[in-house]
Amino acid sequence: MSESSRRRFYLSFIYGLWGVISAALAAPAVAYLLLPPVLRKKQDFVEAGNIARLPPKQPVEMIFRQTRTDGWKVTSEKRTAWVVNLPGEGVVAFGPHCTHLGCAYHWEAARGQFFCPCHSSAFSVEGKVLSGPAPRPLDRYETKLDNQRLLLGELRESA
Repeated sequence: MSESSRRRFYLSFIYGLWGVISAALAAPAVAYLLLPPVLRKKQDFVEAGNIARLPPKQPVEMIFRQTRTDGWKVTSEKRTAWVVNLPGEGVVAFGPHCTHLGCAYHWEAARGQFFCPCHSSAFSVEGKVLSGPAPRPLDRYETKLDNQRLLLGELRESA
């Protein structure tokens, strides 16, 4: 075997190996860029609690567990919602964070309003802004009733 044919064989082998390695490294990037992402499963409703004894216009903080999927990791998180039985609207569930900067607010029964102590935002029992720097009403959970059980869906930003 001559020296030039041996050199040509080794160079062909090395270039072929580089081609295989490059294709193996490029395949995931091409798949990521060209194929559509897997559609996320629509969030299921989560049971928040029993509303049989929920008094009208008296907010109750309900604690529930919600499963969240982040890539391959599935975690169960504790969440809260302020639930109010409003005459004419039915049962409404508000997200637990102020719409100004996301601070936690609480119900002040003596004043009859939700109050955020961080920046003094105040909200009515219907979730409307009464005072403070909050730019919009409280966010609401999508709700369903199954007998006396309250089911909460996605938290929707209020307009």
